[in-house]
Amino acid sequence: MGTALVLLFLLALGAVPGALLPQRSLNEAKVEQYIVEHPTIGPWLDRLQAFDVFSSFWFTAIYVLLFISLVGCLTPRMIDHVRSMRAVPVLAPRNFTRLPKNQTVELAGEPQALAATMTDRLRGWRTVTRQQDGATEISAEKGYLREFGNIVFHFSLLGLLVAVAAGKMFGYEGNVIVVADGGPGFCSASPAAFDSFRAGNTVDGTSLHPICLRVNDFQAGYLPTGQATSFAADIEYQAGADLTSGTWQPYRLEVNHPLRIGGDRIYLQGHGYAPTFTVTFPDGQTRTQTLQWRPDDQITMLSSGAMRFDPPAGTYPDADERRKNQIAIQGLFAPTEQLHGTLLSSSFPALNDPAVAIDIYKGDGGLDSGRPQSLFNLDPRLIEQGRLTKKARVNLGEGESTRLDDGTIVRFDGAVPFINMQVSHDPAQIWVLVFAMTMMAGLLVSLVVRRRRIWIRITPAGPGTVSVELGGLARTDNSGWGDEFERLTERLLAGAGDAQREERDMNHQASSS
Repeated sequence: MGTALVLLFLLALGAVPGALLPQRSLNEAKVEQYIVEHPTIGPWLDRLQAFDVFSSFWFTAIYVLLFISLVGCLTPRMIDHVRSMRAVPVLAPRNFTRLPKNQTVELAGEPQALAATMTDRLRGWRTVTRQQDGATEISAEKGYLREFGNIVFHFSLLGLLVAVAAGKMFGYEGNVIVVADGGPGFCSASPAAFDSFRAGNTVDGTSLHPICLRVNDFQAGYLPTGQATSFAADIEYQAGADLTSGTWQPYRLEVNHPLRIGGDRIYLQGHGYAPTFTVTFPDGQTRTQTLQWRPDDQITMLSSGAMRFDPPAGTYPDADERRKNQIAIQGLFAPTEQLHGTLLSSSFPALNDPAVAIDIYKGDGGLDSGRPQSLFNLDPRLIEQGRLTKKARVNLGEGESTRLDDGTIVRFDGAVPFINMQVSHDPAQIWVLVFAMTMMAGLLVSLVVRRRRIWIRITPAGPGTVSVELGGLARTDNSGWGDEFERLTERLLAGAGDAQREERDMNHQASSS
């Protein structure tokens, strides 16, 4: 057990780097950024798998050794407990006065009858009656469930660790943003459909449970102060046979009320707004785009984001010319407009009076550069190099537009909500619950039940009288044992002599008649 405790401590200690350092399974870009910012220690941490802590060889070694230690610790204990359950209570000690709790009294009665009475009063105890040197001895013991609860607790802990490990190996977790009010929806057939995807070691992404869903509406309740009181989304989903029949099933997705289907759980985790812009190019062709912007203020939902518009086909036949005439937008969105001069802010998180404050750029937006682009910011290198040129800075309300020098018109059409959903699959989740419940039950039993031993020696002391010696021992948890022993002896001795005297008188009268 000592080894298991040391390994459990090492396991907790080994998890600390996983909480302090960025992990590749969560955000590989942050790991690369950390290595670049720390050129000395970063590569060494990478060699030690500090950025892949929970799949590293040393963390796995601690985990496996903890399993082995727990099994090696619990197996002998279980064997010893089975033996103790089958064994009879031990003989009474020769000298009761050496026991922490003891008492000696004289009662009227016969040893055998008195022993039978006391044995009957020891219900719930395992008892055995012996004849030893002319005396009648009773050995009694209880509290076997304490060790049983202890063993159940530790085996449940072992099962919990196995279930968690199995869940991490065979489970997956993905996050995706879905635009409400007629947005394109989402299907979970491939990891590529998720905005971020974290797979278990045995998951290759080819056996995901296919689910398609779309968000019809999103409602949020707020207090007058802007504090949120409720979030809910009316969604429709397809799974199983519905995917081929085209049938959509309605569901109201709420916080802490996930949609459970096919072993997957779909959670509502957050929300925000997706502004819609329409760009009309000089030849009259238009591009419309609705894209989520990042909430920077969770109280007022003031958000920031960026959009990039490629000219329609035919507007600029030359590819280089087309690249130089892309339109890019970057700025702030307020669901309820509040102006401080020309500075835009938001006074309330609900979509009451939407407005934007944007910078409009023209040039190479980096759409076909092959370099990853941020969803919420324009590439500052393109601006610094002059490949993107700022053409206007304006504040626009819903339905308002602005015209650039070349005749391009940028119109703010409004905004719709979006929700952030998490799709989780953990085949061992039910076992985690079962083992957690049995752990608590075993712990409760081990804390409530106490191991107790008591011995009674009844020795003839004269005609019609006996000497009764009682002794007790608390095998675990001495707290309160003194008062418990006093109550027990009172219950065992209460009226025992009188009962024996009445029985003896009745037998005497029956023999006389």
